[in-house]
Amino acid sequence: MRVNSILALSAVILCSASLASAQEVTLRAVSSFNEGSQISVPFERFIEKVNKDGKGVIQINYIGGPRAMPPFEVGNAVRSKVVDIANVAAAFYTNLMPEADAIKLINKPVAEQRKNGTWDLLSDIHRQKLNSHYLARLFVSVPYHIYLNKKIDKLDFSGLKVRVTPVYRDFVQNLGGTPITTPPGEVYTALERGVVDGYGWPILGIFDLGWEKVTKFRMDPGFYSVDVGLLVNQDTWKGLNDAQRKVLTEAAAWLEALDATENAELVKAERERQAKAGVQTIDLGPAVSQEFLKKANALAWDAVIARSPEFGKKLRALNGE
Repeated sequence: MRVNSILALSAVILCSASLASAQEVTLRAVSSFNEGSQISVPFERFIEKVNKDGKGVIQINYIGGPRAMPPFEVGNAVRSKVVDIANVAAAFYTNLMPEADAIKLINKPVAEQRKNGTWDLLSDIHRQKLNSHYLARLFVSVPYHIYLNKKIDKLDFSGLKVRVTPVYRDFVQNLGGTPITTPPGEVYTALERGVVDGYGWPILGIFDLGWEKVTKFRMDPGFYSVDVGLLVNQDTWKGLNDAQRKVLTEAAAWLEALDATENAELVKAERERQAKAGVQTIDLGPAVSQEFLKKANALAWDAVIARSPEFGKKLRALNGE
């Protein structure tokens, strides 16, 4: 009788453990960009797919964008598990992971990054320094630009105050400009009041923020590559079961595939839209454009290597021009 009781109790325990492991888990998510904006929409599509495919397994509770959490706090929020998953530009967490500043210099398709060792290296660094799982990267080969309200006729920012993130700081300073750091939500007012003469931003997204109303010029060519990634807190990732991780991984692969096919058309449409809105192009000619790109890349790699000699050199060896 006692043996039967023990067997029955063991069966209950095993059943309970099985049910617990099969329970649906809900992750808390934020974006470092406004909800519904061009740079948040892919993440929101990812969330929709996870919530559809992961019913009964895993769900994502989307808390929101900068109104829920300031962009420069998102990296630390993932690291410390204030949130479980985030859509965040690498520029917003270089204070915690200096090597993140190299991601903008990696223009190879994500599939190639996964083959040549870049992805494994970046994943290791994210685990070590940001306590995070590097799930996906979006907007590869979508360029950044410098937008100005004063026309220039040479590669010289002397006398110009330019709003920056770590993406552009060294470059703007090298060209004689004064870099000013502000959250995206303060840029419109800074432009309107003349606190800044311009800003760095991707080709995408200025209409989401209304900046086209206070922007006169866009410098061409575009440079670097947008470096938005999906990060999952490493403790959260470890705590998921295989089925839950599979839903996230497959949704991330689906999103990266869409990203690779849609970016060129998005960039083309945005250039046309800016032109119609009256944003004029500053083109200093092919020779200066080449100098511009060469200088931007050299300065950025030098800065990455100065801040992180070991990892910086490895990343440049894999991806430097």
